[in-house]
Amino acid sequence: MDVTESAPAELADPIRADIVLPCLDEAEALPRVLARVPDGWRAIVVDNGSTDGSADVARSLGATVVREPRRGFGSACHAGLLAAEAEYVCFCDCDGSLDPALLPGFVRRIAEGESDLLLGRRRPTTRGAWPLHARLGNIALSGMLRRRTGLRLHDLGPMRAVRREALLALDLTDRRSGYPLQMVVRASDAGLRVAETDVPYLPRTGKSKVTGTWRGTWHAVRDMRAVLRQPQPPALRSVTAEASR
Repeated sequence: MDVTESAPAELADPIRADIVLPCLDEAEALPRVLARVPDGWRAIVVDNGSTDGSADVARSLGATVVREPRRGFGSACHAGLLAAEAEYVCFCDCDGSLDPALLPGFVRRIAEGESDLLLGRRRPTTRGAWPLHARLGNIALSGMLRRRTGLRLHDLGPMRAVRREALLALDLTDRRSGYPLQMVVRASDAGLRVAETDVPYLPRTGKSKVTGTWRGTWHAVRDMRAVLRQPQPPALRSVTAEASR
């Protein structure tokens, strides 16, 4: 798959989406990130307990701000999903490491029937963009995911796009670091087509709250391993059985 180096050309018939941006103390990065949100799209910044004025910065720049007092990456993502209204919903970190301007290409590929859930495979632009411990944790999880689902993904990155109704139907329950993985596992269990595409990965602004340390990475891996041990929900089993007929 080719690395996407720049924002896609303006679409002849633009498809709009809501972008969920989980946020914890990202006031410094928000102006640059929100400036890259595609025209006509709604940015939903989910403030997960920031103390640096992130919510005020986001609001002043025209974003929809949702407050989620329950701490956890999954809590923030799911609160944004519930606030979304567009047919398509995208997710993106708001630390400046990923470019929201690339997301129309993601949505177009879903709209054209190429996949149902499209993930961004992170390709570091500098040696320091993706710390070694975070990459090793990601490799381990990708291998466990392959054994669990058969999906041959290289990354479980936070940049992704999906139809909102399809995602709501997966009934995601994890509210910590396992949320992104549970999304992929349940999508696979439900018979959705999951794919990935390369995206540039830039050095983030500020310190990572999850994978910035070995300890943070271990906690994230622990949460995700717990997701992989979960049985397939009965509702998803019935969807998969129906789709196979």
